[in-house]
Amino acid sequence: MTAVRICYIIWCFLCVISLSAEAQKGKYFEKNVRFPEKVTLEEKVEIAARLVPTKQQLAWQQLELTAFIHFGINTFTGKEQGDGKEFPVMFNPVALDAEQWVKALKAGGLKSVVLTAKHHDGFCLWPTKTTRHAITASPWKNGKGDVVRELKKACDRNGMKFGIYLSLLDRNISYYGDSPRYNEFFVKQLTELLTEYGKIDEIWLDGTSEVGIDGKRQEYDWELILKTIHKLQPNAVTAFYGDDVRWIGNESGRGREIEWSSVALVPGCYPDAKKRNEEMRLSVFSRNLGGKEIIDRATELFWYPSEVSVSIRPSWFYHEREDSKVKSLSELVRVYFQSVGCNSSLLLNVSPDKRGVLCETDVTRLKEFGEYLEKMYAKDFISRWTRAWTARKGESKEYTLGKGCTINTILLQEDIGRGQRVESFTVEGLVNGTWQVLGKGGTIGYKRLLHIPDIAVETIRVTINGCRKEANISRVGAFLAPKI
Repeated sequence: MTAVRICYIIWCFLCVISLSAEAQKGKYFEKNVRFPEKVTLEEKVEIAARLVPTKQQLAWQQLELTAFIHFGINTFTGKEQGDGKEFPVMFNPVALDAEQWVKALKAGGLKSVVLTAKHHDGFCLWPTKTTRHAITASPWKNGKGDVVRELKKACDRNGMKFGIYLSLLDRNISYYGDSPRYNEFFVKQLTELLTEYGKIDEIWLDGTSEVGIDGKRQEYDWELILKTIHKLQPNAVTAFYGDDVRWIGNESGRGREIEWSSVALVPGCYPDAKKRNEEMRLSVFSRNLGGKEIIDRATELFWYPSEVSVSIRPSWFYHEREDSKVKSLSELVRVYFQSVGCNSSLLLNVSPDKRGVLCETDVTRLKEFGEYLEKMYAKDFISRWTRAWTARKGESKEYTLGKGCTINTILLQEDIGRGQRVESFTVEGLVNGTWQVLGKGGTIGYKRLLHIPDIAVETIRVTINGCRKEANISRVGAFLAPKI
């Protein structure tokens, strides 16, 4: 081989390296990115702008509204937290109607359902082979019933997505705390649920690590648990202790004013998560999880969007004494604006009664909520098909509404498939020839809603005051929400 040919090969190799480096600068990072060593804050922020969701996370965020169903042995004992010593014979929902649940939820605008297949008491709503603390030992359908299957079939018939809640804690199993043995038991339960009911869309892993009967603290085998989920249901998202969906940190239905989906908070199922989060002074309760001051001290970021959980009643399980305490329509609308309207998804809990049906008050309220949202979004005074736009810091775009348009709700959305980038924005309205500020905010993310007093405006102007790289605004809308 001649010296010229050797030099040519080396030159080609160097060109490939150079091109790869240039391509690296513009690529996206899916779900997680670790910062290189010795990078500046400016470089970190530029990398953060290119962190994006997986296709499963994106599809989950687009749902916006998911139902939580708390149903189980607690429904019949009147407790919120069972101790695992309940008698299975108490469980007997003689009129259980999963179709009624799903139709009521669908009328409320909800798109998915997550069922408490097993709560902390360990009572299983499916015919598991792992324990007798299950419906197989109950009189319901002579021990041959399966709540999980009935709800899954109802969801399939009505075009609803389906998820399961499986408590990590189990107060009924005597060897909870014997970590290897209990992990094997838990994975067997997980495997049953993920193999016998078809497609599962969301898996909620809840429960605290209490001390077992023998005084040992349970250590979960997260590698095994997540490996099992990814193998059996690769398209499902994992929530709470999972690494796809993050709990907001409260049960009041209230999201953050500044809500980043790209955060420095390490998911609890990752090695040394507790220690790493403490070092960064972060928790699910922190007021800001992804701002520049957080990025400055972070070594990596996660696409970890938030889910706001709240019950339509004061409690999670059904209690007859709360029949008169179902949230009003105005309360549900407030929750909607403070959750979905603040770049979060809403997990709204409903609780079937001892008969196995949703109470009439709950059904009525869900219908009112669904009708409200339908009316609110019925007319967008800014065309839904208005082109998306890319904005740098300080740039604005105007939208003409026309004369005589009265609005009270403004919608902003980013194309999060290209990252979450807006740090602050201002919305102004042209009122009688004069611009006046209608609202300001921080992050936008998948969806941001501004609820303002009724006002007649001719034109809307949106200004991106701060952003990472350039912001990709996918939609701006203006609506007149009904009065309650």
